[in-house]
Amino acid sequence: MGFLDFIQAVFALAVTLGLVGLGALALRRYGPNAIARFGQPQRRERRLKVVETLILDPARRLLIVECDGQERLLLLGEGRLLGETQIKMTDAR
Repeated sequence: MGFLDFIQAVFALAVTLGLVGLGALALRRYGPNAIARFGQPQRRERRLKVVETLILDPARRLLIVECDGQERLLLLGEGRLLGETQIKMTDAR
């Protein structure tokens, strides 16, 4: 193996490591789902939003969910909806 072959191998290794580094930076910046987002149309504003969550015990939790400008209080537990109540929205949070 001559000196020129050694220089060529080192240069190829540097280029390969550089491309791997650029790929890592691109994934960090654009996220793992970046390629999947290119084919999708732009999303409008989401209609459903979880405003607040309170864990009552290991099996139950309370959620305030906002949908289409209305807030609802949900009691979830054991993989199902245990109760639901509509609440009035307040401006001060």
